[in-house]
Amino acid sequence: MDSRSHMPVTTALRLCLHGLLAGLLGLVALRASGDGAPHGTAVLVLSGLMAAVYAAGALAPAVQPLNRAAAIWLGALGAIWLALLALSPDALWVAFPLYFLQLHLLPMRWALPAVATTAAAAIASFLLHGQEVTPGTFIGPLLGAAVAVATVLGYDALFRESERRRELIEELVATREELAVAERTAGTLAERERLAREIHDTLAQGLSSIQLLLRAAERSLPADGTATAHVRQAREAAQDNLAEARRFVRALTPPDLEQGSLAAALERLRARTTSPALGVHFAVSGTPVELPTPYEVALLRTAQSALANAVQHAGAERAEITLSFMDTSVSLDVVDDGCGFEPGARPGPASGNGGFGLPAMRSRARSLGGTLSVESAPGQGTAVALTLPLPHPTEDAA
Repeated sequence: MDSRSHMPVTTALRLCLHGLLAGLLGLVALRASGDGAPHGTAVLVLSGLMAAVYAAGALAPAVQPLNRAAAIWLGALGAIWLALLALSPDALWVAFPLYFLQLHLLPMRWALPAVATTAAAAIASFLLHGQEVTPGTFIGPLLGAAVAVATVLGYDALFRESERRRELIEELVATREELAVAERTAGTLAERERLAREIHDTLAQGLSSIQLLLRAAERSLPADGTATAHVRQAREAAQDNLAEARRFVRALTPPDLEQGSLAAALERLRARTTSPALGVHFAVSGTPVELPTPYEVALLRTAQSALANAVQHAGAERAEITLSFMDTSVSLDVVDDGCGFEPGARPGPASGNGGFGLPAMRSRARSLGGTLSVESAPGQGTAVALTLPLPHPTEDAA
């Protein structure tokens, strides 16, 4: 019958069904072999034939629930059983395993009429063989049919519930693995950004200052002196190490910034975030200038966090990203039309009101001498603005 994988309890039930049918057919054959039993030889032949047909179908891979081969097999078993029922009243009890076969292999819209027909045939066999008609004549086959239907439907409900739980467990395991990967990736990116910021703010700045001081010392010394040569070598070594530090910073830059400018990275962020539920627009104001890597990282991460809040917590339908270059500063504005929140309220893990990511945004702004402002109100949307002072030309060159 069904060759698909089953739980152990299903296998046990199937073996019990095989044993029940074999035992009932053996009982019919045993009763027919007694002295004076009418149609004894025919009953023995039909019992053996039905057992053989049943065994062939049970072992045939083609016989599967809800397919045509199963219907043909059940039809053959039913025909042999009706012939056996016409010859021996003892064949009535074979109806009980037939109920389970019909409910298991046929669609429910066909299985229920088949069970009812089988029960009616079993009841009619009493009248055909002139047996004594009692309430049990009708109750027995009908009660057996009802028990079979209730058992199969109950097992199907339990099996579906078990499958739903299995799928839920698999989904939870997959989600946990994805979350672990995401956390590892986020931790790696955060550590890369921290290292890049530390190298830029300490090592690179220190080497830049050393290079400037050595250049000043070189100018104040005689051009042909030994000290001048040593100072020149020290300045060149500092310059080479500064270039190496810059390469480290570039290598630790977020992947979005490796493929182009900050504006290009924000445009890719806009394209990734835009969906049927949220329309995101991006614009650049002013004349773009080259920014230090920590500035670009801070502006990009702020845009990512603000858009994530708009998608996950604000339920926004529209968001605007504006990157503005001014004479002495650069600013990023992210405005959405979501549900908004009360900026002065204490954020909680279940509040969904803007507490997510804002501390990190403020920390980035403070580390670069900038400011972060958040304007929002319940039902009024949210506006996040990060303003960073442009570095001094000398500092920028360093």
